[in-house]
Amino acid sequence: MTMHRRGFLRVTALSALAFGTATACDGWGTAPPPGARQRVIVVGAGIAGLAAARSLADRGHDVLVLEARDRIGGRIRTSGHWADAPADLGATWIHGVDGNPITDLARKAGAATVPTSYENGTDYGTDGHPVDDATAAAIGHWRDRIAKALRDVQDQDDDEAHDTSVRTVAQQAVNWPVLGDPDKALVSSVLNDYEHEYAGSVDELSSLYFDSDARIKGKDVLFPGGFTAITEFLAAGVTVHTGQVVERIDWHDAGVSITTRSDTFRGDHVVVTLPLGVLQSGAVEFTPGLPTDKAAAVEHLGMGVLDKCYLRFPTKFWPDTDWLTYVPRLDNAGQWGQWVNFTRACGQPILLGFNAGDFGRSSETSSDADLVAGAMSTLRTMYGPGIPAPLDYQITRWSQDPYARGSYSFNKIGSTPVMRDHLAASIDDRVHFAGEATDRNSFGTVHGAYTSGLRAARRITG
Repeated sequence: MTMHRRGFLRVTALSALAFGTATACDGWGTAPPPGARQRVIVVGAGIAGLAAARSLADRGHDVLVLEARDRIGGRIRTSGHWADAPADLGATWIHGVDGNPITDLARKAGAATVPTSYENGTDYGTDGHPVDDATAAAIGHWRDRIAKALRDVQDQDDDEAHDTSVRTVAQQAVNWPVLGDPDKALVSSVLNDYEHEYAGSVDELSSLYFDSDARIKGKDVLFPGGFTAITEFLAAGVTVHTGQVVERIDWHDAGVSITTRSDTFRGDHVVVTLPLGVLQSGAVEFTPGLPTDKAAAVEHLGMGVLDKCYLRFPTKFWPDTDWLTYVPRLDNAGQWGQWVNFTRACGQPILLGFNAGDFGRSSETSSDADLVAGAMSTLRTMYGPGIPAPLDYQITRWSQDPYARGSYSFNKIGSTPVMRDHLAASIDDRVHFAGEATDRNSFGTVHGAYTSGLRAARRITG
């Protein structure tokens, strides 16, 4: 039975304090013999950190998780603001259920899931009317042309390939300068689909490597009760010390020392699951310093933004399809183009809107009122001026979260897939790294973060 989160944090914070006091008083000592019980500190209680901690604890090692926030989950966060409609503010879907380890976790946790399909959607043109056959054909034409141009770039011999942005390749492919505004709006909408998929701006997404990940087959499903059912299941019985903001990580031959704003913790190993954006911010000091290739990976990989806006209405006025897409006017390109009919998951009249890439990042400086007004302007274009105003809303700003600094990573111009291997590499068999950004094949996904935590644990246990 999954323990209630509030009670869990209260219990584990007390036990973590005892662990912290004991280890803080220990000297560095000597390295334990191979196969001996290890003292492991995990930095971050997101799913990567919890996966590592769960695996290590189950193998009999002493594990302490240090979490900066007052909650577990990291970029998995289910809001209870609406008691009858849990809302995932971060990760939402299992992307591909076939052979996905999160599918198995969901079964073990007894978490219900609801499938969604991109094919089950209603598409709207710039004028707000459902797209006609000619517009649908035009969208398909531009999508196919852009996809072919990107494939052609990626199929070049290595010595001929020159990395540039997805936008540059796309605009060359469609002969952007000669297009009229209606077609430019359609092309911009297609490019915005790439931004929503990878969270990065099409001006920054690497045309060579933006899609170098490996996809899992099967349906996409979400959790009507919230994704935190998974993190709470993993965390049961794991010692988590919340409110511990890590500032420094030191290591040498005999062990590691983790300094937070209030304490120092010592152990044999540390698993670092800090998001790429936090690593890039320099908020945590590493001593004696990160290897050159790891530092380069931190610098060159991209941290993207995908923000959410939940709008709750008194009644439902939209069609009963999973996805609702809109082609914004050219002067509003990238704004409020993708919506999910959240009613199908929770049974309440709620729409979920997304913004990604450049607009996703810039919109975070807007007020809640302005964001809701912009969203409603789009919805009124789609469904008429007489639709009701929302009763309530929930909005995310992931790039402004100091413990995330973005939503998930992407392959930026100038980065290469091998940089993720460098980011994942251990240092001196003491400092180990996990998190979605360290997974070459499944970056930007929950299952990638989860398996990266298991990988870090294996490096410790052998």
